[in-house]
Amino acid sequence: MTSAKAAGRQMPLAPRGPLINDWRPEDAQFWASTGRRVATRNLWISIPALLLAFAVWSLFSVVAVRLNSAGFRFTDQQLFLLAALPSLSGATLRIFFSFAVPVFGGRRWTALSTAALLVPCVWLGVAVQNPHTPYGVFLAIALLCGIGGGNFASSMCNISFFFPKDQQGTALGLNAGLGNVGVSLLQFVAPLVAGIAVYGAWGGAAQHGATGEAVWLQNAGLVWVPLLAVVALLAWFGMNDLASARASLAEQAVIFKRKHNWVMCWLYLGTFGSFIGFSAAFSMLSKTQFPAINPLQYAFIGPLVGALSRPLGGWLADRFGGAVISLWNYVVMAALIGAVLVFLPHGAAAGNFWGFLGAFVLLFFFAGLGNGSTFRMIPVIFRTEWNRRAARGEASAEQAMREAGKEAAAVVGFSSAVGAFGGFFIPQAFGLSLSVSGSAEGALFAFVAYYATCVAATWWWYARRRAEVRC
Repeated sequence: MTSAKAAGRQMPLAPRGPLINDWRPEDAQFWASTGRRVATRNLWISIPALLLAFAVWSLFSVVAVRLNSAGFRFTDQQLFLLAALPSLSGATLRIFFSFAVPVFGGRRWTALSTAALLVPCVWLGVAVQNPHTPYGVFLAIALLCGIGGGNFASSMCNISFFFPKDQQGTALGLNAGLGNVGVSLLQFVAPLVAGIAVYGAWGGAAQHGATGEAVWLQNAGLVWVPLLAVVALLAWFGMNDLASARASLAEQAVIFKRKHNWVMCWLYLGTFGSFIGFSAAFSMLSKTQFPAINPLQYAFIGPLVGALSRPLGGWLADRFGGAVISLWNYVVMAALIGAVLVFLPHGAAAGNFWGFLGAFVLLFFFAGLGNGSTFRMIPVIFRTEWNRRAARGEASAEQAMREAGKEAAAVVGFSSAVGAFGGFFIPQAFGLSLSVSGSAEGALFAFVAYYATCVAATWWWYARRRAEVRC
């Protein structure tokens, strides 16, 4: 009788309500009967929430280019700062958001953080309609757009808890990759809606710059408002909180003592930092280097390619190992920076915009691929480290699995925070290089040197035959 009851307690039970107390994704029977369905539902609500977060995070990559055509008079350096500032605040917020899900719950945090994005969208819609709006107001709105960047850390942390280890690369790749499409969607949709009165009289009057062209720049922010409201409600009523994912800040803070946390932060800065940094800087860089070209016609292509290649990077890492994919990825990215240098204007030579664009599109592709492969390395590294502790008798097998999952989720979030700083440093590097020398070459050479350090770190710790953690 006792054994029958014990067996009964292990049978998969359909979760009821928003809080799930029994979650065993590594249990094949539980996963097949219950887990896959619940995890998939949470994933497919998480994806549009993250997509909208990336769209709001990237608002100023388009708005900064159009502000002066709407009647404002900001310098190029001021506009580069507006394009970069959301990445700075987003990266900083990620440090805190990466620890939020185990404390507050994935469902609640996703719903509330998505709803919070309504604030910068509505505020921007009001601010751009007055050409006398101070520059400081736009700085404040740009900082609030960083909430969208912060949401990535909590979203990835949350989804990592739902899936078994052999499916995490694909699940995280889908969540991040399709979420990253928000950057491209913003850069495609915002220029279109800025040219028409989407909301009629309800949306406010058009702005007119020096050319007299009518621009409804407020629509770049307001167009996302109804979508954000719907997705926030979907998250609140359709997602789940996992009791097994609960952890205090003190429990998660142990990652700051883990060497591999810091190594993976450095590596992820080279992939996601490149993706979000180039996304923020491409339009302004193109405008300064090729003034005859309208960069907003092409700005969406690179981020779209990078977003779609991210799931491929996760899949390749699941199949061949994250370290080898990441290592060669950095090599190719360094070579592509060399191609960008070739196509830039030099002295009397006008440069080649189409070669420049093609090299950047490939850079986005490999940055996205590397995003997926580096993220896949994290759970493997921490699972390997905890399995070694269990083999030495320092932890039970059950404890090792539990602690590895918690540490890996925290590192996924924290490394995404560090990686996001690339969205600030890359536009600022281009702006500094242009102001000092009149050319972007200095910044590009610095990027090549950085990718070289990523190659060396990946090979030493993870890819070589006697690496500390081959993954």
